[in-house]
Formats: sequence, structure tokens, C-alpha cells
Amino acid sequence: MSASSIAIRPLTSSDKAVWKDLWTSYLLFYKSSVAQDVYETTWSRLLDPNEPIHGMVAEVDDQTIGLVHYLFHRSTWSVGNYCYLQDLFVNPDVRGKSVGRQLIQATREAAEAAGASRVYWTTQEHNQAARVLYDKVADLTDFLQYRIMLDG
Repeated sequence: MSASSIAIRPLTSSDKAVWKDLWTSYLLFYKSSVAQDVYETTWSRLLDPNEPIHGMVAEVDDQTIGLVHYLFHRSTWSVGNYCYLQDLFVNPDVRGKSVGRQLIQATREAAEAAGASRVYWTTQEHNQAARVLYDKVADLTDFLQYRIMLDG
């Protein structure tokens, strides 16, 4: 597989089964899961043009091998929106072959087209394989994430 053989495209309604498989694999990587209603709601939002959340997949020879979810949101620090790259997953047997890089680049291009002033994401500190790529395509900041979980 060469970098030029990888196609990145927006999700379509026919992608639901393969999308769910890839997203489930992503969640399992992070030792997580979501309820069925979250799958259904997320899928519906990804296909709704009025939602700020979007998704793309990577394909080689009609086989879907990766996905990215991103969303736009306002910022008090910029006139333009920010783009949060929320989920990025590449099938383990094709990692290191430019798929993740191309999904990030496609997200960057979508953000630029939408007038966003920043693309950003988080990863776990110990996710060394991903961080090798991230260190090549973006700047690491010194911010830490804190979280309060709410019911709902």
C-alpha cells in the first residue's frame, strides 16, 4: 500500500457497519465503551449537515481502514471556530503507512475550508505509537486536561 493509494472521504449512510466496527475498535483501544444509544446518536449527528460534528474514513482498494471524527466549536480566543479532532483510529495492520497522517491532513483541510483558526486533539501520555506521528505534524502544548463527569 502506498500513500497515494489511500483515499479519504466523508462518511456516507452506507458506511454505518464498518464505521461502527472501527469506532468500537477505537473505544476498545482506550479500554472504553459506549451504550447503543450513543452509537445511534453519534451516527445520526455525523450524517446531519446541520451538526458541527463530522467524520471521514480512509480507504484502500474499497476497504475502510481508518476513521476520524472532528467537530467545530466557538472560542473566546478567536473569531474563527476551533476544530477539535476527537477520534482518530487506524486499523492496526496498516499503521505506520501514512493513513493517520492523511486523516489528520484531511481534517486540517476541512478546518481551513471552514475558517477555523486551530485544529487540536488529545491523546494519552503513554500512547507512544500515535505520539511519534503527532510530534511530526503538530506542536505539543503544556496543557493538561481536567474533567468533571456529569450525569447525562
